[in-house]
Amino acid sequence: LLALTAFICIETIMECSPCEGLYFFEFVSCSALVVTGALLLLFSLNLHTRIPQINWNLTDLVNTGLSTFFFFIASVVLAALNHKTGAEIAAVVFGFLATAVYAVNAFVAVQKWRLSSRQQSSRQSSDYIRARTESREVVHRPEIQRLDA
Repeated sequence: LLALTAFICIETIMECSPCEGLYFFEFVSCSALVVTGALLLLFSLNLHTRIPQINWNLTDLVNTGLSTFFFFIASVVLAALNHKTGAEIAAVVFGFLATAVYAVNAFVAVQKWRLSSRQQSSRQSSDYIRARTESREVVHRPEIQRLDA
């Protein structure tokens, strides 16, 4: 919602002198809104369970990390180049708020990714131990005779 609000604020600006900062902020806010919205829809409808080949925790981590970084850069650039109009100030404020929320979400995504990595590694080690134990069990089958007897 903050990315959407920042995008709406930046779209209300009618004229700009150096427009590069405004265009960059517009691109970042729109991109973050689209990618985050697509992932939100994917997770909400449990469609991510149909594609188990993708590490969704890592995908969410990369999205939130990149969104945090680019929103911060775009907000700083727009704050440095703004003309003190109401829409630009509002866009900068919502840009920094979106940066903060994406940063919190990135922190949560890191915790979730670490937890899933630990569970996956413990599952792999338990499978290895089970396979080693089963391979050491000797099955006495009378149809197999020893040759040295």
